[in-house]
Amino acid sequence: MGIQTRRGVRKGCRPGFDLRRTAFGFAFLALLIGGGGLALRTALKSAEQHPVAAVFSVALLVAGVWALLRMRRSRRAAARAAAAAVETAYEVVDAALEELPEAETAPLPAPAPPPVDYAAMDPYAFEEAVAALCRRDGCLDAEVVGGAGDLGADVLATTPDGRRLVVQCKRYTCDNKVGSQDLQRFGGTCYAVHEAEVALVVSTGEFTEPALEYAEQCGIVCVGPDELTAWSEGAAAPPWYAGAPVQPAEG
Repeated sequence: MGIQTRRGVRKGCRPGFDLRRTAFGFAFLALLIGGGGLALRTALKSAEQHPVAAVFSVALLVAGVWALLRMRRSRRAAARAAAAAVETAYEVVDAALEELPEAETAPLPAPAPPPVDYAAMDPYAFEEAVAALCRRDGCLDAEVVGGAGDLGADVLATTPDGRRLVVQCKRYTCDNKVGSQDLQRFGGTCYAVHEAEVALVVSTGEFTEPALEYAEQCGIVCVGPDELTAWSEGAAAPPWYAGAPVQPAEG
């Protein structure tokens, strides 16, 4: 036995004309009109019999309508005031942000200079490189004076604290060391002839033990290849600070 199913109305199709529904709609409309007219007649008769109550009722109705309109107007005014307050707050925040100083970005550190191969230089280039190191670290008047008859002084300068600096440059290989005789010849002229207050011997080779002992006795600062690299790369203080005179203790 088959089961009958209702056919649904397809979407997009308007339903057909329904006589019963139309008649019911007209009847309901007539009832509303008749009821409204009856209520109006009753209200008019009541007003004729009780004019004070009618006036009072009308006054209440007018007051209610006025209160409703005022409430709606107040809500609109409150909404406008709230919107204005929000807009003002945004303007204050924007003005404060404009007055804030721009964040200062920390400068990037300067890239480390490439290592310098001083041993690959010729003697004159080595003297110029040492003079450039002196100028870099505050001896602004450092100049190369080496040559024939220099009497052991290759670079003359004035240290930042005002002392006279005399430098002898030895561009030696790693197999050729600076001996004590080299230090003695320099020690005989750096103070007496060049009036050094700080005496340096800068070498690309090592120093012998006797040379270091003599230098310590005479107050000569020896700068070997390791010390030169550290000075050049900024890993060590300039060598003339090692030769600063010792201040006598007070008291």
